[in-house]
Amino acid sequence: MIQTIRKAWGIPELRKKIVFTALILLIFRIGNAIPTPYVDTALLNNYIDQLSTTVLGLYNVMSGGAFANATIFALGVQPYINSSIIIQLLTIAIPALERLARDGGEEGKKKIQSITRYATIAIAILQGWGYYMMMKNYGILTVSNFWAALVIIVSFIAGSAFVMWMGEQITEFGIGNGISMILFAGILSRVPTMVGQMISGLRAGTLAWWMAALVIVGMLALIVLITWVNGAERRIPVQYAKRQVGRKMYGGQSSTLPMKVNMSGVLPIIFAQSIAMLPATIGAFFKTPSEGTFWYGLLQAIDSKSVPYMLVYFLMIIGFSYFYSTIQFNPVEISNNLKKNGGFVPGFRPGKPTADFIRKVLNKITLFGAVYLGIVAILPLIIGRIVDNASLSIGGTSVIIVVGVALETVQALESQMLMRQYKGFLE
Repeated sequence: MIQTIRKAWGIPELRKKIVFTALILLIFRIGNAIPTPYVDTALLNNYIDQLSTTVLGLYNVMSGGAFANATIFALGVQPYINSSIIIQLLTIAIPALERLARDGGEEGKKKIQSITRYATIAIAILQGWGYYMMMKNYGILTVSNFWAALVIIVSFIAGSAFVMWMGEQITEFGIGNGISMILFAGILSRVPTMVGQMISGLRAGTLAWWMAALVIVGMLALIVLITWVNGAERRIPVQYAKRQVGRKMYGGQSSTLPMKVNMSGVLPIIFAQSIAMLPATIGAFFKTPSEGTFWYGLLQAIDSKSVPYMLVYFLMIIGFSYFYSTIQFNPVEISNNLKKNGGFVPGFRPGKPTADFIRKVLNKITLFGAVYLGIVAILPLIIGRIVDNASLSIGGTSVIIVVGVALETVQALESQMLMRQYKGFLE
């Protein structure tokens, strides 16, 4: 990875893109340090720390700690991610959007992107208002009049819109996917804090050395597993029939149909984690029940350190993995495209038999990918229970995002370098 960045730095055009991406990420980090007025950040920090195993803790990690400090970028890329997922699901459910995405070409993509932007602003308005009401109800605001409410909510909405714009600028003029890069920078900025907490725990004696070693070994094992599975794919052989057009013979070559093992990325973990944490988030807003009561037992059962939570979380990841693979990869459509282009899978007739075979292979690799995602998500929970550290409950999501974005960025750099180093057959 370092060698790739060093080579890319030697190409002037790529150097400009790297510098542009770095400047945008610097602006993002500066915005994460600018607090919104009328908020007592010390009280808010303590409150979010108590809810580290809820959805609010997940938002705080994704925003790079900005959520707990109520900065202007507190909402981060969450509204954009949520709107992208919603529009993607609506594209499958609404025929007009499906036709626009499939047959609209470049113009259709621009319209869907415009709809996603408007949906991002709408979600930012809802989340900003909800965030303000939470701070108001828990006495975290220094001033709670209409003017303060307007300033706080508008700051959150404007910050979210600006983060979305910065992500789009990185995608167009920088390196890699902009939203992923901003998410990457936010999560990575939490690493020094985590290391500092671990060192403080070792010095104070609250964290045993073997516990710290277990956390480090677990994270390294996750990075190796994610790197190995990220590039894994199942290649289905495809043969194209020969056909004669005039005096020329076309086709006859062999190819492959690649199917990624982890086709849905980190989305199943994010969705499953948000839903699995919802009961604990709702329970955190109420008074803690007395020990020995039914409600106390229920809160213990839905806690992120409990075994029932881990089982439900694991099963939800598998369910969402199948759901997203079905959305992204349509065996019938792939089979029809192969048939139109004169391609076929050896041993299977074009049409329904080919579609059934592709669906069977898809189900097998989706199961493997879902189990892999489940292990990545559950392993930090198990380590966190052993070392009694609840903050590791979101560790699997963070690691898979950071490693995945790093690998994608390196691949983008390598492809751009390959394109510029190829001189062509004329020379």
